[in-house]
Amino acid sequence: MPPMMPAGNRNEKRYSKKQKPKNTKATVKRLFSYLKSERYKIATAVFCVIISSASTLCGSYLLKPIINGLTDTSKTAEEKIASLLAGLAVMAVVYFIGVAATYTQSRIMIGVSQGTLNKIRADLFEKLQKLPVRYFDTNATGDIMSRFTNDVDIIGEMLNSTLVQIFSGTMTLVGTLVLMLYTNWVLALVTIIFSPIIAKVGATIAGRSRKYFSAQQSALGDVNGYIEEIVTGQKVVKVFNHEDKTVEEFSDLNNDLRNVQVKAQFIGGIMGPCMNAMGQVNYTLTACVGSIIAFMSRWGGGVPFASLDIGGLTVFVNFSRQFSRPINELSQQLTNIMSALAGAERVFTVMDEEREKDEGKKIELKNVRGDVVVDNVTFGYNPDKTILKNVSIYAHPGQKIALVGSTGAGKTTITNLITRFYNINEGKITIDGVDIKDISLESLRENIAMVLQDTHLFTGTIMENIRYGRLDATDAEVRQAARTSCAHIFIKNMPEGYDTMLTGDGSNLSQGQRQLINIARAALSKAPILVLDEATSSVDTRTERDINEAMDALMENRTTFVIAHRLSTIRNADAIMVLENGEIIERGSHEELLEQKGRYYELYTGLKELD
Repeated sequence: MPPMMPAGNRNEKRYSKKQKPKNTKATVKRLFSYLKSERYKIATAVFCVIISSASTLCGSYLLKPIINGLTDTSKTAEEKIASLLAGLAVMAVVYFIGVAATYTQSRIMIGVSQGTLNKIRADLFEKLQKLPVRYFDTNATGDIMSRFTNDVDIIGEMLNSTLVQIFSGTMTLVGTLVLMLYTNWVLALVTIIFSPIIAKVGATIAGRSRKYFSAQQSALGDVNGYIEEIVTGQKVVKVFNHEDKTVEEFSDLNNDLRNVQVKAQFIGGIMGPCMNAMGQVNYTLTACVGSIIAFMSRWGGGVPFASLDIGGLTVFVNFSRQFSRPINELSQQLTNIMSALAGAERVFTVMDEEREKDEGKKIELKNVRGDVVVDNVTFGYNPDKTILKNVSIYAHPGQKIALVGSTGAGKTTITNLITRFYNINEGKITIDGVDIKDISLESLRENIAMVLQDTHLFTGTIMENIRYGRLDATDAEVRQAARTSCAHIFIKNMPEGYDTMLTGDGSNLSQGQRQLINIARAALSKAPILVLDEATSSVDTRTERDINEAMDALMENRTTFVIAHRLSTIRNADAIMVLENGEIIERGSHEELLEQKGRYYELYTGLKELD
């Protein structure tokens, strides 16, 4: 397996990631491409927004005739009351239409946003299935999960409300400006002149907030990744008394998150107060100038081409407040947009990762005999560090090949290359004379069964977990595979037998029982090539003896590669390869290697004493 990334390097990577420039235009374009299939619903929602905005503007403008009617000295009290009631009735109808339109567009956009998130999650999950093992080896699981949850959710918030509010704000802004010009062009000019100042303040704050929200999402992913790592390895933390150390490391990450969140939330938080303050200045200025014009219009002869009555002044002052409100809302929504774009960029970064390559002729293997040749293979997980150096292994059909050596010698790396989890740098590997580079990945891996040291069981019944090895297997075949792996007896004693539900990676089973089910899964597979990577390391000695007997039957007529930490389990191997520093230093049968009294002899006799 590739080496773990030191904590210091992870931090350096995280900080450099924050400073990496982003392509906002491309992100927006890509995000909106998910809305194409919803365009008719969006068009309906837009129409509802237009109706809602129009009703708001119309309702505000209706104040003018109502107020003018109340201040008209030529009307009687009864006429004024009748005029007031008629105006209020019309306003009620207008506002009811607006409320209905708002409700409709809200329901539509909830469906649109959730449908879009469904597609984004589906694409993201599908892409994860296509990524090479290298990606999962070099990225924290918690950070990947954060992109599914935090980042996708914040995109949903933007699609659900922010986009509608932006369009609604724009419509209200334009409509208000038109009515202001119609009511009094002089006062409208005052507002128009002041508007760029408000917009400039909002744009400046939004520009500063973007980088902080991007850093916030990245830091949140780091925190989630660390939490997942520590929760998974909690037993290791406790057994080595590293609780204080993990708290200290988490505090560092948590403080980093807090610092960027404080900056992001502060910059985003001051947007509203700043815009409100600018709006109040505009409102006060408009009211003062409008009062002067209204006074002159009534008692001083008026302003040329810009007369203004009391109703008009009331409506215009209201329009002035309405004019600044959408600007404030638009500015505040920019904060949400910046945060959502930061999340979208993180999601699209995963989607843009290079897929696992399946190049070459994509040959489909048929009737595989299991003749495997590793020919002069050189490989390194990183270009600057070679793990395997000119390694050659020959496995004839049905042979059992054992790989032994010190930790880090390259044993697991060889099996990673045979399954093409990683691609070799030099040399080649063939199966039945066919270069694995020319074999389709699906065909290659369906002919290889693996049992790893780290077991993994899925949520579901024991029957379903074993059947994962071959989905078309019958219940009888599943039970036979369980008998082969010595799992049948303990399964039969479970409360529901093979229908017992497993959750939490099989937390209701012992480590040995989980491994037995894992082995049964491989036994069910009809793959002619078998890889056992420390497969019996998690079971006791007695169970191991039973498994070894079953494995002899399992490995019959299968080419098997065995990595074992107990050398007593590979004495019957057809050939044993001893690796050190990425090179094969010894090869031969158990007896031949003992006679040589070399590295294998040292390993075997040392472990035998421990047994």
